[in-house]
Amino acid sequence: MIYIYSESQQTHRQSMREVAHALALVVDKEIAKREAILQTLATSTALDAADLDDFYLQAKRLAPTIETSIALRDVSGKVLLNTRLPQGTSIQPSPAGIAELRAHYGPDATVVSNMYFAPVGKQSSISIQIPVKRGGTLIYYLEMSLFVSQLQRVFNEQELPGSWIGTIVDRNSVVVARNKDAENFVGKKASENIKKKMEESSEGFNDGVALSGEPVFAFFSRAPNSELRFVVSVPHKELQQTATRAVAYIGLLSLLLLGVAVIAALAVARNTATSVEKLLHSAQALGKGELLTPMQSGIAEFDAVSHAMMQASHELKASRENLERRVAEAVSIAERSQRALLQGQKLEALGRLTGGIAHDFNNVLQTLTSGLQVCLMSASTDREKSLLQACLRAVKRGVELSRQLMAFGRVQDARLETLDVSKHLQLAVPLLTGALPSNIEFKLVVHDDLWSITVDPLQLELALLNLVMNARDAMPNGGAITLEARNEIIDTAGNELPAGEYVRINLTDTGIGMSEEVAARALDPFFTTKNVGEGAGMGLPQAYGFAKQSGGTLTLHSESGAGTTIVFFLPRSNRATTLPQLATNSLPFQQSSGKVLFVEDDPLVRETVTSALTAAGLDIQVAQSGKDALLLLESGQTFDVVFSDIVMPGGISGIDLANIVRERFPTTRIVLATGYSERRINLPDVRLLAKPYSMTDVVAVLNNELTQTSRG
Repeated sequence: MIYIYSESQQTHRQSMREVAHALALVVDKEIAKREAILQTLATSTALDAADLDDFYLQAKRLAPTIETSIALRDVSGKVLLNTRLPQGTSIQPSPAGIAELRAHYGPDATVVSNMYFAPVGKQSSISIQIPVKRGGTLIYYLEMSLFVSQLQRVFNEQELPGSWIGTIVDRNSVVVARNKDAENFVGKKASENIKKKMEESSEGFNDGVALSGEPVFAFFSRAPNSELRFVVSVPHKELQQTATRAVAYIGLLSLLLLGVAVIAALAVARNTATSVEKLLHSAQALGKGELLTPMQSGIAEFDAVSHAMMQASHELKASRENLERRVAEAVSIAERSQRALLQGQKLEALGRLTGGIAHDFNNVLQTLTSGLQVCLMSASTDREKSLLQACLRAVKRGVELSRQLMAFGRVQDARLETLDVSKHLQLAVPLLTGALPSNIEFKLVVHDDLWSITVDPLQLELALLNLVMNARDAMPNGGAITLEARNEIIDTAGNELPAGEYVRINLTDTGIGMSEEVAARALDPFFTTKNVGEGAGMGLPQAYGFAKQSGGTLTLHSESGAGTTIVFFLPRSNRATTLPQLATNSLPFQQSSGKVLFVEDDPLVRETVTSALTAAGLDIQVAQSGKDALLLLESGQTFDVVFSDIVMPGGISGIDLANIVRERFPTTRIVLATGYSERRINLPDVRLLAKPYSMTDVVAVLNNELTQTSRG
């Protein structure tokens, strides 16, 4: 019994050691996640250009709430910006101790601070700081701060036994987090006894008293990277109760074994009588289709009959399983078809919603763009020009958000380009690998003679970036990502694709994969398995929406523990050249002359764009709809160019108006603009502009069309 008592105590010690090691690594993993964000942000080109305003916006997107902040320091340690404060605000003092830690660990190390009180967030915090270098030269320090309350979720994710106490302390032995009564003990120092042991060793046991006054036996372990300590404490009374119970269980087991021996002796005596009864039960089970096992009674005749019945049961089971498998395959095919239909319906509904929102949003952005550019032309001071240019940058950000919404809508012809897939993927590699840590290998495989595709290049890059970031999150311990592109001919139409020629783009990772249930919902908008704040669930749906609106599709193949492969099928393009891109000229506008009929249903857009075009020297006549424009054309007035929106009320869209003008007024040139349209535009000689457009681009396009008119 003494041996059993000793072994029970040793088992408890080992359990405490393993739990402390595991939770110390979990703490390091939490710190490593923040370090990875900083390493990615450190590659920002805004730092190369010393554009702190642009870098502040990038950092703010990664730390949008007060719980986490990102700060930038110069090489002397001075804080240049902090996402908890508006850009340009006088920066609060640096956390105490960070400079001393940097001096101790050197300029190239990642430093995790001790706990301190954040003057802006008004809560206890810790910070992770990394150096930012260019060409081997230190240019900044980048730092992320988080409230220590966020480390409490370590205890929520790791279920400690009810009476165990888990504590995280910093280098100064100050309590950072605790699974019990955290509000009463965070900020207090550990007892002198265990404090001294933690200073002398990275791990070990301690027999003492918890901060709550309860006698405990504890094990501490230092996290290897962050140097935070994790302490697991078990009350003395639980250790004693567990050992006592183990001794009692052994005694009870001995009694049970004695009873089993008596029962076995009786069973041997009754073996012959029960063998016939067992054969009868086996025959009844065989009739029900149950799987039998051979009976070992010691009587040869009984055992031979039992063996024959067992073989028959296996043959019946194999036949039944074969039938069930065929039924399951038929049901699976039907379920996949149903899921594909439902997915298409959901994305169709989302596309209509986001498309309508983006259309109205683009009109608002167009009004702002035109008005700001006109104001910029007349600005007299550098301060006025600087403020107006800042507003234009904000509008540009709104344009990017609007284009992301369009991923779920219809194809936007004004944004399409015919791409050389091989070159485009090679140019995208720096963008994709910039989001990856050093323990993930990225490989690009591009087959020869790839066909071209006609897509929105921004949406293609966004889709690939979303998938690469998902793959990164699925490989916390590192791995490999392979991006492969090749041509593929589909001979027969499937559920989502017609037969034809496609460019196939595969992205494969070696991560943890997905279960069948997760894979079935992975393409649903806003579905995510990540914790709150770590993912919006729009990465895969955006990629799927991009593939569908480009005339192709996306498929997903994944198994738990076996990685994931995402496959794009994008139709081959018949266009030989890329759509021309307009070069944005500097203000003021290029001066022009000519008579232009401007057709726009939104009054704010009409007002601002008309003012801008008039300022460029054009003679502008305005129509509020396609119907009004047609009346002006039929009245006998002549125009050099018709510049029209596409989506308008009244039954005559911009596309309809363009077709009428080409047929009835062949000398009049046509320019169309759109922020969103459900109709494809098949007018090869008509120039398309995407809303919101730059007024310098509009003036350049109209000048080009006016030149064509004069030549005609």
